[in-house]
Amino acid sequence: MVRELVVVGLGYVGLPLARTAGAAGLTVTGLDVSDQVVAGLRAGRSHVKDIGDADVEGMLAAGFTATTDPAVLAGAETVAICVPTSLGADGTPDLGPLTRAAGAVAEHLRPGTLLVVESTSHPGTTSDVIRPILERTGLVAGTDFYLAYSPERIDPGNHEFGITNTPKVVGGHTPLCAKRCAAFYERFVDTVVIAGGTREAELAKLLENTYRNVNIALVNEFAMYCHGLGVDVWDVLRCAATKPFGYQPFRPGAGVGGHCIPVDPVYLTHQARREGFSFRTVAAAQAVNHAMPDHVAQRVTGLLGEAGRRIEGAEVLLLGVSYKPDIDDLRETPATAVARCLTGLGATVRFHDPHVARFPVDGTVLDRVDRPYHAAMRADISVLLQGHRSYDLDRLARSAALLFDTTGRACGERVVRL
Repeated sequence: MVRELVVVGLGYVGLPLARTAGAAGLTVTGLDVSDQVVAGLRAGRSHVKDIGDADVEGMLAAGFTATTDPAVLAGAETVAICVPTSLGADGTPDLGPLTRAAGAVAEHLRPGTLLVVESTSHPGTTSDVIRPILERTGLVAGTDFYLAYSPERIDPGNHEFGITNTPKVVGGHTPLCAKRCAAFYERFVDTVVIAGGTREAELAKLLENTYRNVNIALVNEFAMYCHGLGVDVWDVLRCAATKPFGYQPFRPGAGVGGHCIPVDPVYLTHQARREGFSFRTVAAAQAVNHAMPDHVAQRVTGLLGEAGRRIEGAEVLLLGVSYKPDIDDLRETPATAVARCLTGLGATVRFHDPHVARFPVDGTVLDRVDRPYHAAMRADISVLLQGHRSYDLDRLARSAALLFDTTGRACGERVVRL
């Protein structure tokens, strides 16, 4: 059986890709290592917040199938690898899922197949890591099969930009590989941008998110400086943002989280160090962002002290523990480090998040409150980490005994902003 597209990895990148390609009329099969994920999709249940159960049912009706059997790769015209590339326990890049996926593809690779890597990784991964795995078959990239890299640009919770209207960067192992890859994505993406090669495409993704990491670090450090001066950093940012050129606004917060911003700079700097190059700006930004949860904990300690309370034994309520507003994703969320710092100082920490039912921190699941405004009234201090749209910030400001707002959106007599 010929399948126009097999998507390897059905997470927050792969499932939207499968859905969009299927909606454009392609025959799509999804391959995942998780029995639970596959069983859920077959039953019409989504595990990705931006895709509802009705969307999955529509995909199934259009011919989408999900499986854990790598044999489906044998009939694929195009294979897109969308597996996670996170950090290992030692904080260094973990390419294990990616190399295992490439190995599975190699076992079923046939002439004429297009293999696209969408998983984020360091420059050289496609040509120096993935290509040798595939060429063990005796087939040659650029001659017998097509090999390309096209970085995912999924932004969970973003309802304005999706796969179709976000420009797609593609880099081929050869110009012909790039042309073949561009033709594939042009079937369901409005704009395709061809990079000079796979390394250029890989670095483009790392630059995008490292740029954000560095600029977030700048405003985070600026916020700490303004606090020391007694200056309202949010007013400074508001004024600076009125400049119509040469400035792009970023907002400070409790740290950085998610699948890209804290992780991609590590892929960049780790590989650079192996090549004898030091990204000093990136290293400094990482240090600032890693320090923000401790800064938040120290601000909480100081506010309690001003109110005549000690941090030891204080009741602290964390509001919004996902890594960004209006999603349920806890990956690399700074809320974990904030909770760790506060409990380390002796506070009793509870949480509320309308999107998160369980919040484990170092093996301990924090108590979740069901009535956030009532809980904020009883807590010694509440810390707003994410301004979810479902939160009534005016009501929260009126209800809380003391509210420390790291988002800069709440106002009131008992509100102190970062």
